[in-house]
Parts: sequence; C-alpha cells; structure tokens
Amino acid sequence: MKNLQRSFFSAGLMIAAVCLILASCTKEGPVGATGATGAAGPTGKDGTNGKDATENCKQCHAKAVVDAIATEFEMSKHNWGTTAFEEAGNTSCTPCHAQKAFIYVCTNNTPTAFTYNATTKKWENPYVTAASDAIGEISCFTCHSSLHTTYGATDLALTSVAPVAMTMWGGAKTINLTQGGGKSNLCAKCHQPRPLTCSGPAANDSRLLNYDSVKNFPNVVMFDSAAPNNNKWVRPSYRMHIHYGAVSGVYAGMGAIEYPGSVSYSNSPHTTVATCQDCHMADPMTGVAGGHSFNVRNAKETPLSSSTTWNFNGCNVTGCHAASPIDANSAKWKGTRTEIKGLLDALALKINAAGSGHDLLHADAAATNLWAGVTTKNYDGYMDIYGAGTNDAGYWRDPYNTSAINLTKPKFPSLKFVQMGAIINFQFCLREYSLGIHNTQYVRALLTNSVEALNAAGL
Repeated sequence: MKNLQRSFFSAGLMIAAVCLILASCTKEGPVGATGATGAAGPTGKDGTNGKDATENCKQCHAKAVVDAIATEFEMSKHNWGTTAFEEAGNTSCTPCHAQKAFIYVCTNNTPTAFTYNATTKKWENPYVTAASDAIGEISCFTCHSSLHTTYGATDLALTSVAPVAMTMWGGAKTINLTQGGGKSNLCAKCHQPRPLTCSGPAANDSRLLNYDSVKNFPNVVMFDSAAPNNNKWVRPSYRMHIHYGAVSGVYAGMGAIEYPGSVSYSNSPHTTVATCQDCHMADPMTGVAGGHSFNVRNAKETPLSSSTTWNFNGCNVTGCHAASPIDANSAKWKGTRTEIKGLLDALALKINAAGSGHDLLHADAAATNLWAGVTTKNYDGYMDIYGAGTNDAGYWRDPYNTSAINLTKPKFPSLKFVQMGAIINFQFCLREYSLGIHNTQYVRALLTNSVEALNAAGL
C-alpha cells in the first residue's frame, strides 16, 4: 500500500514539473541573430505527365477527319432532307426519320410482330417509339450514338449491327448481313420495306397481309370491284405500296413474293461480300458522291435519264472489281441496268393489262419522282387512283371515297392475289433504285417469275 502511495506521489511531482516548464515557454525570449540560408535539397523526382485534353480532341476534330466528314455529311439527304421535321411527333414513322426515335427502337430492341388489341379490336404494329422520343434530325449521333462518352475508339461504334427483323413480314423474316461485322444491318434497320395491312372486318382489321397466301393462292380474289365493302384484305388506294426502302430486302435476297418460275432464286456476290458502306461511302469522293454523303451518284435528286457521273471507287479502288475496273459503260453496269429496266417494263405491262386500256400504275415524269427514268414510262410505284390532295388527277375511282369528283371516275378493277403479288414485286424492284445492281440475280428472278405467274393465271 505504501509503495502505491509513493507511486502516485512521484507521478504528481512529475506532472507539476511539466506544467511549470510549459508555463515558462509562453514568455517570448530575445530575437536571435539571422542565420544563413541552408543548402538546397536534392531535386525531386518528376511526376507522371498528365493527359492533354485539347490534343486528344484533335485526334478526331481535325481538318482531315471529323471536319472533313461533317462537310461530306452536308451533302447527304440524311442531313438536308426535311422528313425529320415533317414526321416529328409521329411515333410510327420517326423510328426511321428522327434521331431519338431511331435510338429508342435500337436500344429497346422494339419488336415487329403484330399483336391483337382486344379493346380496340384491331391489330397493332408495335414497331413505334415513345411520344417523347419522336423527334430529332438525323446527325452523327444517330449512327454513332456513343460519341463523346469515353473519347476513345469505342465512341465510333455503330448504334446497332444486330440482325434486322423485317417490319414488312412482322418479324417472320430477318435480314442479317454479316460481312464487315454486320455494319450493313445498321442501314437495313431503316432502308427496308414497310408492311401492307388489311382493312376488313374486326377480326382482320389492320392485320398484316399474309404474304404466303398471296403466293400460294394466286387465283383468290383480293379485291372485288363489284363488292368493295366485302373486302377483307388490302384496300386499293393511291398509296397501296411497300413504302420506299425496299433496298435492304433486295440486297439480302428476301422479303418479296417469290413465285416459282423459270429462273431460280439466288443472290449476287454483293449479298455476302460487299457492305453498303463499301459503295455508298467510297473514297475519294467524286463531287457529292462518296464518303459521308452516302451517295453513289454525283447528283441531287435528278432523274436517272439526266446526265450524271458515278463514284465507282468503292467497286474499283478497294472493292471486288479492282482487277477489272467497271465504269458507266461496262456490261456489268450498263448491260445489267438495261436488262432489268426491260424486265420492269414487261411486268408493268402485265399488271396494267387489268385496266383494259388504262394503266393501274401511276406514272410521273417530273424531276420530283425519285424513280423517273427507272422505267420507260416513269412509274413511281404508286397506283393511279384518285386521292384528294395527293393524286387529284388520278384516273381510277377510290373504292372507299364518296366525294362527287371521285364517283365520276371509272371503278378500279378487281384484283387477284397473283396481281397483288406482282404489284409488290414491281415496287420492290423499282424502288430499290439501282436497276438490279444491288442484287441482279434476285431481281431478275422476281421480275421474270412474276410475269410467268400472271401468265399461268390467265392474266
């Protein structure tokens, strides 16, 4: 116990002594003499160099790279076309005409299979965008939606290279162009034919036309001119067509009505060897053709019959024809186009025979017709049926329009399935625009066999 007391006592003395010392330190002593500066220490190790953001941007934003691409893009209809404004807010059209809508359907893998709505008692095409995304001009960020994310090479990745379920077939057929890492699928996502839908009773209303029936039952009457209100299939009208983007279906060799006939269905080498970009983005540019203009033809929406030049660099410089270059007078170019134009004219003649002296197909020689010059009579793929504000000069009566001017016109003729199939195939091969260059073998078979199918039906 005494030892413990002594320990506490000793500790107390020590604490007291420390306090006295600290107290005395609070008084400032006299200032000492200024001493000499000490010697400099050794040089420190250099730190790691930082990244120069400005120089990193210049890897792309240089005169020969993005600046050049932006200038080329100004020549593209993707840039100067007005459809993005015309269709803004339209949820079913903007997936191919507006930037945000396109990204939406790609990101959400929006399906194309029609579904039945029990409430409205109609069939619906689900390939639409959200109303909030039905807007936006086509720009760099449409095809390269990852731009300015990592600021590396991955920023240039394409928005989609996935196989494309065809909207025309409600997803029953899929386009998958695997060459070049599937980059042609990006183009096919929009440049594909649109569906034809029925307008019959509730059970069939807005339902996708059964294209297999069109092929397999050629003599079934699709439209009866004597009883138009009994029609349960597609209603004939000025705009009875597959829209404008048939090219990917032709290029892939699928999607049309493949009637059996004397010509077997096969594909040209382009289908598996070339990409859309090989020819439509060829370098160097020729006028407004090539690069990010996406043009092959050095012209801006003038008829094919007009004077023009073509950019064959994608075919000859880096493509399959380098060993034997082609030009506008080559047999593979000029000969093929002449042949296919003749086949289009022949099929048009057979389709128009139903009019007993007046064409069913609409013709337009004006420069505004994108397909002027593709056929001898300048057909555009529409039907020559009256349409207020769209085809006021239409020859045939719209079967479902009761206006006084419409009722003065001749009744539109009855159509069998085989005639409808021929019209679809004509539109396919007309509106792919290249006169068979994209896929000569497939187009040749479609046109030849469609004429034979009409003959076999006694038409």
